[in-house]
Amino acid sequence: MFNSITPQSLEEFEKYYQLRWQILRKPWQQPLGSEQDELEQQACHRMLVDKKNNVLAVARLHKTSQHQAQIRYMAVTENQQGLGLGKQLIQTLEDEASKQGITEIVLNAREQALKFYQKQGYQQLNFAHQLYGEINHYVMKKNLSTHVDHQTKLAQQLQSIWHDTIPLSKAMNIELSFYDKRTLITSCEPTFNKNLHNTMFAGSIYTLATLTGWGWVYMQLEQKILPLPSDIVLAEGKIRYLAPITGIAHARTSVDLTSDNIEVLQLGKKARFTIKVEVCNGDNIAAIFEGLYVAIPCAKNNKLKQ
Repeated sequence: MFNSITPQSLEEFEKYYQLRWQILRKPWQQPLGSEQDELEQQACHRMLVDKKNNVLAVARLHKTSQHQAQIRYMAVTENQQGLGLGKQLIQTLEDEASKQGITEIVLNAREQALKFYQKQGYQQLNFAHQLYGEINHYVMKKNLSTHVDHQTKLAQQLQSIWHDTIPLSKAMNIELSFYDKRTLITSCEPTFNKNLHNTMFAGSIYTLATLTGWGWVYMQLEQKILPLPSDIVLAEGKIRYLAPITGIAHARTSVDLTSDNIEVLQLGKKARFTIKVEVCNGDNIAAIFEGLYVAIPCAKNNKLKQ
């Protein structure tokens, strides 16, 4: 297994795009730059590197809707083809897609790559297009499986609370996409949340961020207190908008971005949660929210503690 990384530096992106061009464009005499398109800034980019940081394989994932994404620009260096790098890279992108709430991946496969994608579980649908007058592409699709477990039930419970008590969250279709006790990721429907510039409303970004933080507190209460009924309120909040969101956003927080004194709830006292939430446009962090949430024990629980 080779290391899967997200290109960060200018040098890493140069190597990333160089391999994409070398495999997918150079053989057809296409110029440098033809290997990129207008969706690069809203996509998730992954590449496999060896111990010397040589780039061996690259691919891109970008959302086409809240629950659908497309894989494009899959390329493996010629002397490493057939060694399982493509399979590893596909799995990496599928894992990332699942975390962002994607349930279906589509792609346009070159004719010579159809068997490879079929082995990865993709179904061939129909002819897509012909590139450069000779490379036939075919539409392929794969449904990503979901697992019904305790966490999924909690996610459904949390979404019901959001949608039943906060009309805007229902209109935005905010969903809990991923939670594993260490990381929480949410997503929302894109069309409703775009302004006349076709970027995400600042208010929608703020709402997604604050509910992501609220959801983190809720999940901690449900899983650590088992459960101790309480009200969750946002006491303080501030957000920094770093870049416009042109794609389909997701928000995330994690144990590394949060702190709390949840144990005091068992004493009938208020618990404080300091939470940072990153709202992302593909791999890029477009906004950072910092909030102070307070979990307030119900009056009944306070009386029991007195």
